[in-house]
Amino acid sequence: MPPSAPWTRAAPVLFLLLWSLGFPVAKIGIKAVDPLLFLALRFALVLIVLLPVALWLRPPLPTRGSDWGHQIMVGALIQTLYFGLCYTGFALGASAATVALIISLQPILVALLAPRLLGEHIDARHWLGLALGLAGAALVILSGEAHGGGSLAGLVCALGALLGISAATLYEKRFGSTLHPVTANAIQYATGLVTTLPLVLLFGQYRLIWSVEMVASLGYLVIGNSLIALTLLLAMIRRGAASQVSALFYLIPPTAALMAWLLIDEPLPAMGWVGMAVAALGVVLASRGKTTR
Repeated sequence: MPPSAPWTRAAPVLFLLLWSLGFPVAKIGIKAVDPLLFLALRFALVLIVLLPVALWLRPPLPTRGSDWGHQIMVGALIQTLYFGLCYTGFALGASAATVALIISLQPILVALLAPRLLGEHIDARHWLGLALGLAGAALVILSGEAHGGGSLAGLVCALGALLGISAATLYEKRFGSTLHPVTANAIQYATGLVTTLPLVLLFGQYRLIWSVEMVASLGYLVIGNSLIALTLLLAMIRRGAASQVSALFYLIPPTAALMAWLLIDEPLPAMGWVGMAVAALGVVLASRGKTTR
């Protein structure tokens, strides 16, 4: 086996930093822009970047209507429901650490739901992982409440985002098809834009204040988060690093919390860090649990 390239060895750390940074950076952006409008701008700019790439590569399009429909559904669940509720939760006062931690419980939720949908049995380790994950999340949330950083509405949005990303994962497992990543991304981001625009018209406040911080935040989320981080994730999975990728997600909440403290002065109390550790242990246990038919 040829030695791995330097970028391959650096990919896990780079992905962790880029993805975790997206949480506090999004909070910076929505200070100047309505969250739904900010999301629509993000989708539009991603499509503008993808267009010349698609014209150059000319990736194949889905040949069946059902494949189009499945990609559209995944796009609506991830781009509109997941990101829409994350950004709305930030606007309603949820901390970056809390949202990142709740979303990190996604592997537990999927591990519990997917086997049931497939008629499999869940072992006790999954249930223990769920209990620890929820306990850790509760500690983080309570620590935020104790220091005046809690938001019930923001928490509800984060839980809705968790359901959205989990539903997208389950749907992809059940109906997903192998498509060129440029094709899949283009369909999903186009779906996000089309489904978000009506929400902007119905519920948006049309608040848009141009500033260096807002433009930098939007640019980072388009390039660093939507394109580079996702490309690194796909490359690592294709190179057989699926277990390593899963382990990275355990580190995202504390990394996001640290970055939020450095960038937007959003400290996490000591009890919150304990909760992060407990939740991470729960995700590890649930991910290593076994299911049998």
